[in-house]
Parts: sequence; structure tokens; C-alpha cells
Amino acid sequence: MTQIAGKDRCQTVPTEAIADDTALKNWLLQQASEHELRYLLAHADDGVIWGYFSGDKLTISREVFPQFPELRLSTLQQCRIFGVNGEVLLWRTQAGWRSRVISDSPTETQHSDIIIEDQVLWGTQGKVQDGFTLLSDGQQELYHAVPLTNIQFDDPKKLNRPVRLKVRHYIEYDSDGLARIGLSRLVNLFAESQEK
Repeated sequence: MTQIAGKDRCQTVPTEAIADDTALKNWLLQQASEHELRYLLAHADDGVIWGYFSGDKLTISREVFPQFPELRLSTLQQCRIFGVNGEVLLWRTQAGWRSRVISDSPTETQHSDIIIEDQVLWGTQGKVQDGFTLLSDGQQELYHAVPLTNIQFDDPKKLNRPVRLKVRHYIEYDSDGLARIGLSRLVNLFAESQEK
């Protein structure tokens, strides 16, 4: 049995340069460029932040929809930047910031020790503006703004949620041969009607 351990794909990324908001954004841009990553998903004390990288620029949801939080070091809990080539995860610990990168090949998706999952995101209706779609769900008024456009929505009363987050899970085996998901990473953000 061939084992593709997710942990074997991980490498630590130095975080010493992250000292303030400007340094954080520069660090994220550097990682996105170096690893050819496209999207940002951050969780902060004050909400969820989506973003996308284009050239040497990071655009976040607050720049288009001001009701969303700023990307600030003081409120950031964790941040993932991801794309088909890999994912960089930055997270806060009591000892400071830690980070790791997972790199792999898109051709490895056919391997038996990798599970691909398309997770459904909230959003039965949307409003498009400047490269983002403000998604809301039913009457619950749950909002987030994803860096996608051209999302096709059915009748909002049907509660169709067309936006997906592609996740790759890596299976690891213990000494007894028991399998478990040892590591997961984000791969892509897409709408059902778009190419996966």
C-alpha cells in the first residue's frame, strides 16, 4: 500500500517578517506569487474575509462591500491562500504566528489516497460588483462576498446554493493500516455552473 502522507507535503514558512498590517499584506502577496495561489479566505474576530490575487495586488471583500472587516493583524485568527498548486495557512498561536505550505500537483487528484470534496457554501442569491458577489441566504440575512462572478442562481425560494469550495483531503495510515484524514487543504472556489 503506497502512502501519500499529507504531513510529508507540508513545509514551514517563516513568519518573522509579519509585524504589522502592511507586513502581513506584503507577506501574503509574496506567498501567493511564489506558490501561484489565487484566493484568500481569512477568519478574523470580526468576520470572514474573502479576497483574490491579481498580479502584485490583493483585493479583499471590504474594498467592494464596506460592511466586511479589514484584513488586520490584530483581529486575524487564521488565513488561507490557495489555488490548484497548493495552500499556505497562517494561524495565530499563543507563541505567535505559525505558517505552513502544502504543495502538490493537480495531476495527483486521481491517486487513491486523496479524496476530493466539493463543499457547498451559503448563498441562495447574489449581487455582483467589481469582481465579487455578495451572497445572501434565504431570509436569514447571512452574508459573505466571494471573489466570483457569473454565478447562476435559480429562484431564491428554491434555496439552491451554487457556490462550491473544492477541498483536497490526504489519507494517512497508522501502523495497523487504519486510514484517517491526516491533512486537508483548499483548492478552488467555483460556481456549479462554471468549470471545476
